[in-house]
Amino acid sequence: MAGDRLTAKQFHASTGVEDWRVLYGGATAHWRTASLAQGADFAEQIADAAVQLGRFPDVDLRPRDVAVTTRRPDGTLDATDVALAQRISQIARSAGLVPDPSTLQAMQIAVAHARDVDVRPFFEAAFGYRAFDEADAVDPNRRGIPLAFHPFDRIGRGRTHIDVSVPADQAEARVQAVIASGGRLVDDSHAPMWWTLASPDNHGVDIAAWPDIEG
Repeated sequence: MAGDRLTAKQFHASTGVEDWRVLYGGATAHWRTASLAQGADFAEQIADAAVQLGRFPDVDLRPRDVAVTTRRPDGTLDATDVALAQRISQIARSAGLVPDPSTLQAMQIAVAHARDVDVRPFFEAAFGYRAFDEADAVDPNRRGIPLAFHPFDRIGRGRTHIDVSVPADQAEARVQAVIASGGRLVDDSHAPMWWTLASPDNHGVDIAAWPDIEG
């Protein structure tokens, strides 16, 4: 069932994926559960569906909730991801589980560096990560926050920042919460794709909705 890459817009146009949002790394959904046992049963059924479809998601099982992220090696989406998302949502509905997309987020650290300095080996060694494509480094166990390396002509305090990927329908509320907490809006010229904000002492955070809306 795997095929050509799907954009987030194409993914969302599919039926039966209303529980899902596209964040860094893949499509993600979250359900509340009544107990760890219920969550474990849900996770077991997800595993069965994954085996049938040949696509193995990341499943985060906690005492009162389960989060699932579809995964391809390159972080993109295809028809098999749609089929898996549809099947998992069907399983959740049959179990009476309620999705909660308001909790979804994924992060990466954007490391700024001078153009003539290769800093990735240093961070790979420090984090225990491995190279991913030409610009990133990732946890081989897919648990840690990915690193993205951005060359700049001038490096100053606050250039290295954290990217927070959130559902498109949650992004503006997240931005307003940051501002209300004392943060400063630095740049909204790319909204609604992303907003750049800074803490009172100029530590940067980008609130990114673009993975969930790219067409």
